[in-house]
Amino acid sequence: MSAPFDLAETDRLLSTTRAVRKRLDLERPVERSVILDCIRLAQQAPTPSNTQGWRFLVVDDPKKRAGIAQAYREIGEKFLPAGRQMYADDAQTQRVYDSAEYLLEVLDRVPVHVIPCVEQRFDGSSAAAAANLFGAILPAVWSFQLALRSRGLGSAWTTLHLFRAAEVAKICNIPEGVTQVALLPVAYTVGTDFKAVHRPPPESITFWNRFD
Repeated sequence: MSAPFDLAETDRLLSTTRAVRKRLDLERPVERSVILDCIRLAQQAPTPSNTQGWRFLVVDDPKKRAGIAQAYREIGEKFLPAGRQMYADDAQTQRVYDSAEYLLEVLDRVPVHVIPCVEQRFDGSSAAAAANLFGAILPAVWSFQLALRSRGLGSAWTTLHLFRAAEVAKICNIPEGVTQVALLPVAYTVGTDFKAVHRPPPESITFWNRFD
């Protein structure tokens, strides 16, 4: 029986959708129609109890982007050095910190900021509550990022701004009861030749029937 999709192309999309920071094109505008196409695909993602509580705040106003970027930069300058030091002997992780620090400097110039939200307030009461809240939005966000990649755009999952979520909510008029879960800088990419990265074999992280 043949597969229902072109497996080579599907696997290429899944294995090469990277967190993109340094290769975001800061000069090329991003059409709102493209963002809406990607959100339309994201809306097909499953949600707990079919709640469909996803909300995507798309910020393309330069002044609002600058305000968000300032909060992001101040938090990043506080936390990133400690993280870099923690992984001082890991060359791959050091490259990630290089790109994260680059994003601190240019975030205001990234043409679109997308803040995925969910119409639900997390009170921290239990792991089940957390799983329900994030399960209501994360599948849609990953679908959104895959849709971006398939159209020649890149993004990166970032969370530093959440330390100043109230400030960002004020900038963008996000009402109480709506939870921000991330900030995705979105732009066309400089080139599209992203590759799979090294990961351990699946056997090393997979357990059958018992976690041992």
